[in-house]
Amino acid sequence: MKTIVGMEKSGEFHAKREALTEKRYAADEIVQRILNGDGGGWVKEPYDPDTIVQLDRYHVYQEILRKTGDKKAQKEIRELFDSEKPDEMLEYIKIYADSVASDDKTDRRRKKALELYRYLSNNREGLVPWQKRGIEIPAAPEGIVYKGMGVQESQNCTVITLRMKHRRMRWSVDGANNMAKILYRKENRELGETIERYADGFLPISGMEDAVRTLSAAKAPKKDGKGNPYVDRMGSHMPLLDAMRTASGKAFTAAFVD
Repeated sequence: MKTIVGMEKSGEFHAKREALTEKRYAADEIVQRILNGDGGGWVKEPYDPDTIVQLDRYHVYQEILRKTGDKKAQKEIRELFDSEKPDEMLEYIKIYADSVASDDKTDRRRKKALELYRYLSNNREGLVPWQKRGIEIPAAPEGIVYKGMGVQESQNCTVITLRMKHRRMRWSVDGANNMAKILYRKENRELGETIERYADGFLPISGMEDAVRTLSAAKAPKKDGKGNPYVDRMGSHMPLLDAMRTASGKAFTAAFVD
């Protein structure tokens, strides 16, 4: 499996992805493509209109949780989805949306339920796994095994999300693209080759040696055994101990001072 990541416009990304496909496979001999995605319009396959589209199951579960706060409704919708009954599931969501309708403008339950309905309805063709739609595809050549699509979001999280999202980070387009290149080349086990190519085959290792030497020469702890690692820090007088203490203050004292 090969991974590619980018922060460019969808057309540019598709072109880059297709170039990787052609580098790895004989693209002219591809008979059938299967796409696992989140239902976003940009994900649609521009190179093959006959691509079989499957909605990533993680995103379905995620939207159910986001758009329905009622635990019972969530359970019913998930069970209908897992039972591969998309029409019954969509009908249930409509009924649920009507049941929570309110004149209170701050009550957004109906609005969210209808958003869920539209999301799933717009991706109706991908709600059932392609293997269970009666679709016939060419038999696998000898030595090739067709595998399931897995959960795409899990792969996204492993490769890119944990490094680039949250943590209050902000990225420029160029910076995000450069980091993405490092991450997907690392995932593809091409990072060393890429670094060598841009470094003209020469990698200075003096700095690396200094870092290793510094780390290996780190001093051993002054005290062996479990002990209390904070004992040196708590050696001086602490005004806190003379004041009235709450239960949490007493717990702090018991843990780090007594």
